[in-house]
Amino acid sequence: MGKGEFAAKKLQDTRKKFRWSKADYSRRVRKLKERHDPLEGAPQGKGIVLEKVGIEAKQPNSAIRKCVRVQLIKNGRQVTAFCPKNRAVTFIEEHDQVMIEGLGGRKGRSMGDLSGVRYKVIKVNDISLNELVRGRKEKPQR
Repeated sequence: MGKGEFAAKKLQDTRKKFRWSKADYSRRVRKLKERHDPLEGAPQGKGIVLEKVGIEAKQPNSAIRKCVRVQLIKNGRQVTAFCPKNRAVTFIEEHDQVMIEGLGGRKGRSMGDLSGVRYKVIKVNDISLNELVRGRKEKPQR
């Protein structure tokens, strides 16, 4: 590394050049997340439930995780969203409008033993799924 009186320009240039080898920088500058993310960079998104599905957990766990297939309103893409808590899937019917958000896996990927599931349901017909499961609110009929 240069340490001379006029070495700053060289240091800046090399720093700028090698910054591209950092994955988080290059992905952010090229806007790869917004381009490939079904939510298009937004923290949450609304969608319509197409069907309920059960997804088998990866080894060594053995369970059927309750999930729903959701078609997003903003762009029509289909994603799978996990229904957290016990009996939460019973409050979700087909053609309901749900709000989904990221599940919290590393770098926006799937989490734990759920393969291919990156989102979770937080609201059903504009009522919190958590409130429905706890019995504090009732689901409105559409």
